[in-house]
Amino acid sequence: MAVDAVIILNRKLVLIRRKNEPYKGGYALPGGFVELGETTEEAIKREAKEETGISIKIIDLVGIYSDPSRDPRGHTVSVVYLATGEGKPTAGTDAQDVYLFSLEHLPELAFDHGKIIRDAGDKINGILSKM
Repeated sequence: MAVDAVIILNRKLVLIRRKNEPYKGGYALPGGFVELGETTEEAIKREAKEETGISIKIIDLVGIYSDPSRDPRGHTVSVVYLATGEGKPTAGTDAQDVYLFSLEHLPELAFDHGKIIRDAGDKINGILSKM
């Protein structure tokens, strides 16, 4: 079980550059694996802080992604949240670096994260319209 976050900070999308395989050096949403005894909400707040230095506020559930081929390491189900962020982005743990991108200028993304962002599009625009 994994978690990922679509995080809006300063009207931009937070992406990490992966430090490790798979997709080493590729861009991805912050996220990781849920630890034993942890809720998915606790896991994504922890993973976001560890990877980006950003504290997040969960806004909504984007969806559950379960395609068996979404992760080359094996069948990984991810619960994906939409969140707003606060703080100064600083790379940590599995992140080589942290970047802020406008929705109009996103790089190619690892895993199925491009699909996730497209799926969250209306919700992201809703948040941006309130900022």
